[in-house]
Parts: sequence; structure tokens; C-alpha cells
Amino acid sequence: MLTRETSTDVLVTEDHGAVRVLRLNRPAKLNALNTELTAALLAALQAADADGAVRAVVLTGTGRAFCAGADLTEFKDLTPADQGAVVQRAELTMRSQMLPQQLTKPVVSAVRGHAMGGGAGLAIGCDMMVAASDTRLGYPELRHSLVPAVVMTGLQRHFGRKLAFELVSTGRILSAAELAEYGIANRVVEPGEEVEAALEIATGWAEVNADAMIAAKALFYRVADLPFEEAMRTGADVNAIMRGFRP
Repeated sequence: MLTRETSTDVLVTEDHGAVRVLRLNRPAKLNALNTELTAALLAALQAADADGAVRAVVLTGTGRAFCAGADLTEFKDLTPADQGAVVQRAELTMRSQMLPQQLTKPVVSAVRGHAMGGGAGLAIGCDMMVAASDTRLGYPELRHSLVPAVVMTGLQRHFGRKLAFELVSTGRILSAAELAEYGIANRVVEPGEEVEAALEIATGWAEVNADAMIAAKALFYRVADLPFEEAMRTGADVNAIMRGFRP
């Protein structure tokens, strides 16, 4: 049940009980990420994480695409002569790509149509992903004489080196079926059903003890970057305190 909706020109926020849905809202541009939208998304994710009434987040796009990536029309104003603006834009992009996994609350992306470049990074950077069967995900930056630099880390970690290099160097576009085959998409549904499926996942998350979910997500990403024995000991530490989460 939709309980509250707010919006800006570029981002729509909906609360469905304890689940917050964030909709990228530049449908005429296939939700391409300009500075305004990137900043709005970053602020909205941080606000959702700080809101005690929100237990889970769904990230999606308005219209027929999730996100076509960076808005290249904005790049003409970002020249080497204005190095401060270039660095600031890169920093904003980097923070938005990192944030879904850094939030204490779980995030699921609901993707349909194009998810390219930075849009692909957002889609796979969430904790889970629901893909409509018309989803097309890829990294075509080299075709535009650009390097997919900020999304490179997430791309490698999700796809592995050989496939990741193929995606970067050839611009190969993956279908929803391929995303499921490679373990990137958790669910594949008919177009138009992706948000409903994501809400089902997020609602289930919202029913879990909040402290336990926060600890589980933090531990999940922490152990991924630790040596085996250190990761096991970190898990044991959480195991020792998790009984306090039970009523």
C-alpha cells in the first residue's frame, strides 16, 4: 500500500509501508544521470538510510528504461580546463555507485529496458536485482571514446575478470536471461512486473529484525574483502552477539 509520495523534477520517492521506492525520473532521457539526478539520488539514499521508518529500499526508473548511464550532453561543459568541476562530478558519481552497498538497509534494483554504463553499475550494485525480460545491460563507453572508469571495480567484482573485460572492451550487451545465468539477476519477470517483484523482496526484508538485518548486510560485505581465517573470526564475533537480536 502506497502511504506517501514526494518528488522532485528528477526523482520520485514513494513509501510503501516500511519500503521506500526511489524512481529515477528523467524518462525522456531514459533516466540518464546528469549532475542533478546523481546528487538527488545520493541524497535520497542517505535520507532513506537515516529514516527509522524505512527498513528496505527499491531503486527503479520511470518509463521504459532503468538508466541509460551518464548524460553525455553534460560532458561538453566538463573540460580539462575546469578541473575542479571534473573532479567534483567524478566524486559524485563514485559516491553514488558505492552507496547502495554501504547503506545499513538492503536495496533491490527493479530494472527494465536499458541499464548502461553508470546505470548498469547502479543496477548490479544493489544487494539484489530484479530484471524485466526486456532488460539490456552493458558498458558501451569505449564506443564513445570514454573509459568506464568509475564502474570498473563493481563490474569486475560481479562478473569476474574475463567476462568483465569482454563487456568493457567489446560493448557486449547482456539480456535478462544472461544476467540470471551469470547470477547477476535474482529474478526475471515480465516487463511492468519488476517493481512489484522487488517490493515483494523488500517487504520480506522489512519483516526481519532491523538490527539483525543491519548486522547481516554489514558482515556480508565485510567478509568479502577479508582473508578466509579473518573472515571466519569476524563471523564468529557477530555470531556471539546475534542472540541479543532475538525478542
